[in-house]
Amino acid sequence: MSFWLRRKVFVTGASGLLGSHLVGKLIERGAEPVVLLRDWTPASDLLSSGRLEYCSVVRGELEDLGLLLRALNEHEIDSVFHLGAQTIVGTARRSPLSTFESNIRGTWNLLEACRLLGDAVERVVVASSDKAYGEQTELPYTEATPLEGRFPYDVSKSCADLIATSYGKTYGVPVAITRCGNLFGGGDLNFNRLVPGTILAALEGRGVEIRSDGLAVRDYFYVEDAADAYLTLAETMPLAGAAGCAFNFGNERPLSVLDMVKTILDVMGRPELEPRILDVARGEIRRQYLDCTKARETLGWKPRFGMEEGLRRTVAWYENWFGD
Repeated sequence: MSFWLRRKVFVTGASGLLGSHLVGKLIERGAEPVVLLRDWTPASDLLSSGRLEYCSVVRGELEDLGLLLRALNEHEIDSVFHLGAQTIVGTARRSPLSTFESNIRGTWNLLEACRLLGDAVERVVVASSDKAYGEQTELPYTEATPLEGRFPYDVSKSCADLIATSYGKTYGVPVAITRCGNLFGGGDLNFNRLVPGTILAALEGRGVEIRSDGLAVRDYFYVEDAADAYLTLAETMPLAGAAGCAFNFGNERPLSVLDMVKTILDVMGRPELEPRILDVARGEIRRQYLDCTKARETLGWKPRFGMEEGLRRTVAWYENWFGD
């Protein structure tokens, strides 16, 4: 029988890219998701896929501690996935305070609600990011790399990460932390992001516009592999001693922005399309990629799809979405 069968699972950020896929997997495994929604976004994959019909919905914000405490208590939550955050780097640069409110205060509120409920909540997985490490001279990042975010979004994830560690080490809250690479996959309708923006441009027969100089290096990570990583971590937390620890998850295959664009265009059979370099992006880390040895050896985890297969599945999703 499924580990998740009839478990009451609270998911923040459920209408986002990763949240929608994670909720789908929980439903498939017989869980009873309770999702926190701030905004009603009809285009979200959570709504358009029909997954929301299988969820209980709590309307509100992470900044409301009382609402979080009520939701966890009255729905008798067993497990928590905290994905809710303001995730756009450019938005964080334009509006740091709202990003700090959501990403930092929202995290301590949720963890405080879990602490106040004592043993009722058995596992909490908090989404940090590879950006929490900040700019480093030694790469790839390991979990021992210091958290040194400098730009607003990166700082918000460094802070949330440290707060989660504090609640685990100080109060014994059963929390583990994920630090993932750049997520991509079907359902991401923010076409300012590299992968959906490149796919849209190729479907329209034009070259993609790259905001940076194209040389920044990232670890790109397929969303279904990320959702599997979250579930694996939550399932193995008590057995693997993962509570209070952080884990890197990614493909361990760093690519420059230009190389990623080329890979997408090759998968789509449109290698002739030339990207246009705008070089207007500011306040972003130049090079970042992950070492996932700890997750592989401690949790027995590895990506199921990987880069090319993940991209093929992603392109197919967008082709279906646009009706091609």
